[in-house]
Amino acid sequence: MRFWRRSCSKVFCAVIILVAANILLVFYTTGTIRHLIVDSLHKEGPVVVQRPLHLEKNVHHSRESLKLSMQQQGHVGRGAAEFHQGWKALKVRLAPKRFSLPSIFQQWGKGLSEAQQKEARYLFLEFGYNVFLSNRLPYNRSIPDTRHSRCLQKTYPAQLPSLSIILIFMDEALSVIQRAVTSIINRTPPQLLKEIILVDDFSSHGELKTRLDEMIKLYNRNYPLLLKLIRHTKRRGLAQARNTGLEAATADVVAILDAHIEVNVGWVEPILSRIQEDHTVVVSPVFDNINFNTFELEKYELAADGFDWKLWCQYDPIPQAWIDVGDVTAPMTSPSIMGIMAANRIFLLEIGALDGGMLGYGGENVELSLRVWQCGGKIEILPCSRVGHLERSHKPYAMDPAIPLRRNALRVAEIWMDKHKYMVYLAWNIPLENSGIDYGDISSRKALREKLKCKTFDWYLKTIYPLLTPMPNIVCYGRMKNSLDDSICLNRGPVPDNSLQMKPCRESSAQNVYYLLSGEFYVGELIAKKDVHEQYCLMDSGLGEDPTLELCLEAAKRGQHIYWDFQQGKPIRNRNTARCLEIRKDPSGPYRLALVNCTQQIWKIQHIGRNWGH
Repeated sequence: MRFWRRSCSKVFCAVIILVAANILLVFYTTGTIRHLIVDSLHKEGPVVVQRPLHLEKNVHHSRESLKLSMQQQGHVGRGAAEFHQGWKALKVRLAPKRFSLPSIFQQWGKGLSEAQQKEARYLFLEFGYNVFLSNRLPYNRSIPDTRHSRCLQKTYPAQLPSLSIILIFMDEALSVIQRAVTSIINRTPPQLLKEIILVDDFSSHGELKTRLDEMIKLYNRNYPLLLKLIRHTKRRGLAQARNTGLEAATADVVAILDAHIEVNVGWVEPILSRIQEDHTVVVSPVFDNINFNTFELEKYELAADGFDWKLWCQYDPIPQAWIDVGDVTAPMTSPSIMGIMAANRIFLLEIGALDGGMLGYGGENVELSLRVWQCGGKIEILPCSRVGHLERSHKPYAMDPAIPLRRNALRVAEIWMDKHKYMVYLAWNIPLENSGIDYGDISSRKALREKLKCKTFDWYLKTIYPLLTPMPNIVCYGRMKNSLDDSICLNRGPVPDNSLQMKPCRESSAQNVYYLLSGEFYVGELIAKKDVHEQYCLMDSGLGEDPTLELCLEAAKRGQHIYWDFQQGKPIRNRNTARCLEIRKDPSGPYRLALVNCTQQIWKIQHIGRNWGH
């Protein structure tokens, strides 16, 4: 089963990249692909997919380019609430045909004037979702009840724990926050809801200042002292913002949510009932997707929350043990949480809350998940608790999401992953020694681990997450260069062609190469999950000069030529055909790869692994 988790200086380039990126991102984020994959959940093995991080970067550059152009024309720099009138006077220098109706307007934007389209485009780039439409939707709107029919038959104790809800945001659209708060108030029994704590991680948008204060006063007039607002005076990141809310909470149970959500009917009773039964369980609702374009709610099917060796979130197959229970309403154990979760407040504080040393966002959910499992708790997904989550098309507040995630991933690896931490370094293509990445002081977190007498990561892999597979037989990894030209690297071509090229060297998973002690060359993203057959191997077909990439497992079953002899600074020679991988210069073109009789061309791979005796 497969699920995905991700410049130009001219305005024309910005718009073209936005449209192209939006089309691509639709394929990664819409529920269509997810439904197709879920339907085949029990027919095929799991497949791991992520949204490419370079798409996030491209959209960010588009946003900044368009924003810069508008700043030069005097229309940006004010708060979002003040921006609407400026659009009326905006004179864009591009020809009207360059602003033809893009895909983001096709389902909902018929009849918009050109000025409204321009405003919608800007807001989409600024927030990563359709704020123009959000501002025109009611806060108190109905959404489909996506629970299984058997959930409606369940009953819960009359006495349940009290609840504090923590909403974290940074430069969120005010209408989205208001819709989240309204849904919580309308769909949570008032006798259970003690407080809603909003934590602003140093937002800059104008409407999140005075207008947000006024909104809270208005709510508190009808629901005295229900809403509380805490503002950071500097950006502190997702983990620390959640800790701020946790420190202010006073109820028995805390639910830590994003501010771009809408809770569904009956969402809270399963949570409070399960935590009342077992105070050591950390639970997550099932997410449905609020489409970033249309704001329609799309039902997502149940899945386990997992991650890959980069610690990037992924959906995993439903555990067989849960299927065997035969109860679609039963809690389902999960290796991880995606981020939104609820827990007994005292238990969460006792095991260390969130790791405040995590910067920005990314990886903090995996860190907490490992700590919960390894230190005496458990994680469950509750099928009868449903929350709609607005999935952005891009992250406007992060130029490169990989930067904080990579740093945070190393921090998690060093604290919690013991002898298996090398897999995080391999996945991110980071040297095992002297990485040059400062992941912060981890002494207090290691002391916490010792105090709590936590289990090993090896226990976690074997007992909780056997799908995640270490690969100790990788002996060298990284970008691979030929001695004839060290400015170009082996590069996996566009998917699904799986061609091989020589391209200018850059930091990209398409240029990651992993050489195994057994002789295979993996090319591209390191998957390393059990029964996930998406790792591609370098192969000599024996026919023609062109090397190919083939799925490693299938090629090995067919007896194809995927095994190579290689030492650092030596030729790459196929064990079966005795031909070497070399590069040739076309008379009027770039270097190309060729399988030929060996001429002693030599290759080097960027990093040496742990088990290579050369």
